[in-house]
Amino acid sequence: MNKNLWLLATAQGLFLTNNVVFIAINGLVGLSLAPLGWMATLPVMGYVVGGALSTPLVARTQSAFGRKVSFQIGLLVAFGSALLCAYAAFNQNFWLLVTATVIAGYYSANGQLYRFAAAELSAADFREKAVSLVLAGGLAGAVLGPNLASRTRTWFDVPFAGAYLALAVVALLGVVAISFMRFPPLPPRLSKAESGRPLSVIMRQPVFIVATAAAALSYGVMNLLMAATPLAMQVCGFPFDDAALVLEWHVIGMFAPGFFTGHLIKRFGVLSIMGVGVVLNLVCIAIALSGVDLHQFLIALFLLGVGWNFLFTGSTTLSLQSYRPEEKDRAQAAINFCVFATMAVTSFASGALVTTQGWQLLNLGSLIPVALTGAAIVWLAWARRAAGRAA
Repeated sequence: MNKNLWLLATAQGLFLTNNVVFIAINGLVGLSLAPLGWMATLPVMGYVVGGALSTPLVARTQSAFGRKVSFQIGLLVAFGSALLCAYAAFNQNFWLLVTATVIAGYYSANGQLYRFAAAELSAADFREKAVSLVLAGGLAGAVLGPNLASRTRTWFDVPFAGAYLALAVVALLGVVAISFMRFPPLPPRLSKAESGRPLSVIMRQPVFIVATAAAALSYGVMNLLMAATPLAMQVCGFPFDDAALVLEWHVIGMFAPGFFTGHLIKRFGVLSIMGVGVVLNLVCIAIALSGVDLHQFLIALFLLGVGWNFLFTGSTTLSLQSYRPEEKDRAQAAINFCVFATMAVTSFASGALVTTQGWQLLNLGSLIPVALTGAAIVWLAWARRAAGRAA
């Protein structure tokens, strides 16, 4: 770890603070403002749709101005969109809130690149650990996010308006952290012949397919269950502070393993650790289906977080094998677009299913993407073993 990686981990923590607060409150604010109950998670969906739509623009910004300037632009967008969310809450304007979260998605598209920047700021033999440790910076979001939402929700007569204003301050802190970082200089512009393979060629590689599928589906399952949790707990009669506690332990599960996931990947192999992530997701669903007591919500969401960490850290590490340095911007943009597109679908499905079909059916439905993720990992492991025997 060097100074740049510590600052990047700090930025990751602030980014996750923003994400956790959005997840904790957007569904509840949406439920209070939406014309129909099934629209409650549209503000959550808006955040990830904005991220998906922003990925091509962010890729061009990163290529033209470099990591530092692009990251700071993202944080300034976060600042402005948080203020717009607060304005929408004060004015009880549901569609303005949805619009503000779509704009905030630009920040999310930038923040999703922090993990790739970690690999570029470390020595080659430290990349797995650098990615893992920078993701572990999100542990700060596990503590700050739920507590920030809980402590600021009553600042004003309008519930949670204070939380949005607090997020504007969090964005400014991120600008400060990034301003002290030093990134490698922008490489000289390459001709078309020197810019690497076409994206269509990169995307046809088995390693790219599995890395992207695992990243997208693991985020999709995590988002499907996490976004629905505050709504499900409200239906079950739990106060918001209990939902905040469950989300806190969920995000601890997401990022605390980052201190050792990189070591596990180097020792046991990336596909083995990703396989453990699939098993943990299955155990999470089994516990969630067993009942709706507080401890069942808490344990299930904690295991969901750990499973996501193994899958997402593993998929990020795996994806590094699929592209060359000159191809990174378009390859990373393609991966993140797939992640955001999957999250957009699950954000909408989360609110629609939990408010119309219930928590049990939502969990049963999540078995499908978990099974697909497991199948993709087994397929790549089999293909590599077969290639090894042929050699």
